Amino acid sequence: MNKHTTELKLETITGGVHSSPRHDSARKHVSGTAVYIDDIAEPFGTLHAGLGLSSVAHGILKSVDLSAVRAAAGVVAVLTHADVPGVNDISPSYMNDDPVLASGKVEFYGQPIFCVIAETREQARRAARLAKIEYEELPAEIDIWDLDVSSHRQVVTPLTLERGDATTVLTGAPRRVTGRMRLGGQDHFYLEGQVSLAVPGEDDDVIVYCSTQGPSETQHMIAHALGVPSNAVTVEVRRMGGGFGGKETQANQCAAIAAIAAKKLKRAVKIRLDRDEDMVATGKRHDFAIDYDIGFDDEGRILAVDYTFALRAGFSADLSGPVGDRALFHCDNAYFLPHVRAKSAPLYTNTVSNTAFRGFGGPQGMVGAERVIDEIAFAVGKDPLEIRKLNFYDPMGAKGERNLTPYHQKVEDCIIQRIVAELEESADYAGRRQAIQEFNARSRLVKRGIALTPVKFGISFTKTESNQAGALVHVYTDGSVHMNHGGTEMGQGLHLKVAQVVAEEFQIDLDRVKITATTTAKVPNTSPTAASSGADLNGMAAQDAARQIKERLIAFAAETYKVSRDEVLFLPNRVRIGAEEIPFPVLVKKAYMARVQLSAAGFYKTPKINWDRSKGRGHAFYYYAYGASCSEVSVDTLTGEYIVERTDILHDTGRSLNPVIDIGQIEGGFIQGMGWLTTEELWWDGKGRLRTHAPSTYKIPLASDRPKVFNVELTDWSQAYEPTIHRSKAVGEPPLPLGLSVLHALSDAVASVADHRICPRLDAPATPERVLMAIERVKAGKKG
Repeated sequence: MNKHTTELKLETITGGVHSSPRHDSARKHVSGTAVYIDDIAEPFGTLHAGLGLSSVAHGILKSVDLSAVRAAAGVVAVLTHADVPGVNDISPSYMNDDPVLASGKVEFYGQPIFCVIAETREQARRAARLAKIEYEELPAEIDIWDLDVSSHRQVVTPLTLERGDATTVLTGAPRRVTGRMRLGGQDHFYLEGQVSLAVPGEDDDVIVYCSTQGPSETQHMIAHALGVPSNAVTVEVRRMGGGFGGKETQANQCAAIAAIAAKKLKRAVKIRLDRDEDMVATGKRHDFAIDYDIGFDDEGRILAVDYTFALRAGFSADLSGPVGDRALFHCDNAYFLPHVRAKSAPLYTNTVSNTAFRGFGGPQGMVGAERVIDEIAFAVGKDPLEIRKLNFYDPMGAKGERNLTPYHQKVEDCIIQRIVAELEESADYAGRRQAIQEFNARSRLVKRGIALTPVKFGISFTKTESNQAGALVHVYTDGSVHMNHGGTEMGQGLHLKVAQVVAEEFQIDLDRVKITATTTAKVPNTSPTAASSGADLNGMAAQDAARQIKERLIAFAAETYKVSRDEVLFLPNRVRIGAEEIPFPVLVKKAYMARVQLSAAGFYKTPKINWDRSKGRGHAFYYYAYGASCSEVSVDTLTGEYIVERTDILHDTGRSLNPVIDIGQIEGGFIQGMGWLTTEELWWDGKGRLRTHAPSTYKIPLASDRPKVFNVELTDWSQAYEPTIHRSKAVGEPPLPLGLSVLHALSDAVASVADHRICPRLDAPATPERVLMAIERVKAGKKG
C-alpha cells in the first residue's frame, strides 16, 4: 500500500468516456478476422437451408408438388407450413398476418413457400428450383401512388395528429399551396445478409446464433413458432455486418426456419440468404406519397399545414404502424406549425412487408417538412434558408409560445438556431450562394446549387415499454471486468461505448473491460437495438450495474480501513482509502476474500416519456438531437448527372462518449441518407417483381460519390438537456436526414434554369433521369 502525498498525479485512464479509443473490432474488420455468424465453426453434421419462393405477387396455391425437390441430390427434408409445430406466424405485433411459410395463398413475389434442408447450401438452393407450383393468380396492388387512402385497405389503424384548427386557418390564409410528392424506399444493403445457425439441445432447447438487432424478439418468435416457452430458446449475436433496421424484425423468419429444422432433424441447421433472395424476400424502408396543403403569410411564415402520409406497407403490418406514426412525429422537422393536421395511411400492397430502416419513418416526415419550406420560398421569392430560420421553434430558454409539437410535446431544448448560424458562417453560405449565382449566369450547361437544411430528431421508442434495458457486470478477482448488456453491435460502436462507461465508473483502463456477445441467456427481455437508443439505454444499465459493485467496494473499504465512505475515492487504476492508495485489483481481491458480491445486474428505464396513440398526445421523446448540413452540387443540364462538390456538417451529440465513433456515424448516416434521396431506386414491374435486386441494378453510393470536400464537426458546446449517460446524445439515426441538403441543393440547381421562378418539386430518389425530367419541366414553365 502506498502512502498518499499531496502531489497528485495528473493521470487519467485510457479509454474512458469523452475520449476516442478506436472501435474494439476495427482491426478485425479490416483484417477479415472478425467472427460473424457465417464464420462460426459449424458443428459436425450441420445441414443447410434454401428457400422456395413465390413466383407470383398474389394468388391461391392450387397445388405444390415437391416430389422432385425431395428426390434431389443431398436433400434431407423439405419443410412447409405443416411442419411448423407452433404458430405459423412471425408478426412482431402478433397479428397473425406474417406466416413463417406461406399457407394456402401468397401475397407477394418472393414470399417463402417451403424450405429445403440439404447436406450443402448449393444442394438446397438448386433443389428449391425444382418445385412445381400451380397458382390461381389474383389481382395485385403494387404501387400506392394511385390508391385512394380513404377506401383502400390499411394494414393497421392509421394515426392522426391534430393541433389547432388547420381547416379554418387554411381557408383564410393569405397564401396557400397544395402539392404531392413521391418519395422512394431503400434497401438496407447490409454487407452481411440474413443468416442464422440453429443448434438443437436436449428436451425443447435450441441455441440460435442469429444476425439480429433484437435477440429477445427473435427468441420469442422462435418459441412462438416452435410452440415452446421462451426459456427453451437462447439467441446469441456477437456482431452483425450491418443492420440499419433490417434485422429488427426481418431476422426472425430465417431464425425460426433454422430452429424448426434443427429440432425436427436433431442436427444443426444454417440458413444464409443470397443477396438476390435477401433483397426480394425481406422488407425495406417504406416509400411514401406525401400530400400537403400549406397556408402561409406574405413573409413566408407558416400558418397551417394539412398532411397525408401514405406509405407502402406491403402485405402485412410488420412495423408499418409505428413507422407511419414516427413520420408524423417528424413532419414538423425543426419548424413550429401553429395549426396542423397530419394523417398516416399504411396501405396494403402485394409487395414484401416494409419494415424498420434507420430513422424509422422520421426522415420521410422531414422530407415532407422540407418540401413545404421549398414551396413557400418559391412562392414568396426568398432564399429557402431564410424561410427555414423564420419558422424555427423558439430557442431553448425562450419564453415564447412557438414550442409545441403536433403531438403536444413542448420542445424545451431547441438549439437549432445556434447550429444553423454557426454552420452558415463556417460554410460561408452567403458568399458561396453569391458565387453560385455568378457561376450559373455564365455557365450555359452546368448549373450549381446549394442548400442548408436542419435536423431535429426525437429520441426514444414511442412504444413506451421498449425504453428499458438490462446489463450484467462481473468483476473478477484479478480486477478484470466482464460486461454484457442487451444491446447489439452492428458496427456502430455500441459495445465500445458501453465498455467506456464501465471503465469510467471503476476508473480502470478500457483494456481491463471484456466485451462479450449479446445473449438472451445473460440479459433477458431486451429491447431491440434501434431508435438510436442503444447507448442511452444500455449505457445507463451498465452504469447502474457497475455502481452497485462500486458501492459494495466503497462500503467494504470504509469498514475495513475505518474511514468514512467519502474518503474512499476511485482514481485511475487505483483506489484512495483515507491517506493511502491501493491498486484496484488488490481492493477487489480483498473484497472477494471478505465475501463481497462482485457481480451485479443493472437496469434502466427512460423517465418522463408517455404516449397515448388514441389521443395523439404525449411526451413521446426524452430529448431531441439536432444538426445541420450544407451541400453544394453541380448538375449537367443535358444529362441530369451531378456531382456533390462539398458538404459541411455541424452535428449535436451532446457530450460525446466517443467523438471519433460519432463522427464516423455522422459521415455514414449522411452518405446513406444521400444515397436514399439520390441514387437508390427500388423498382417493381407490373407483375410485382423487384427488378433492382442486386448491386448491378440497385445503386448504393460508392466512395467516389462522396462529396469532394467533406467537413464534419461536432458541436463543442452542447450537452443533453436531460440527464442522459454522461450528458451524451444519440447519434445512430439523426445524421441520416442530413442528406436532405443534397436533395435540396439539386432542387436549387434545377430551379436555376428558370431563374428560381418555379419550384422544381423534385421527387426522390433524384436519379439523373428524374433530375433531367425536372429540368425540362421547369424550362417549360411547369411545376410538376
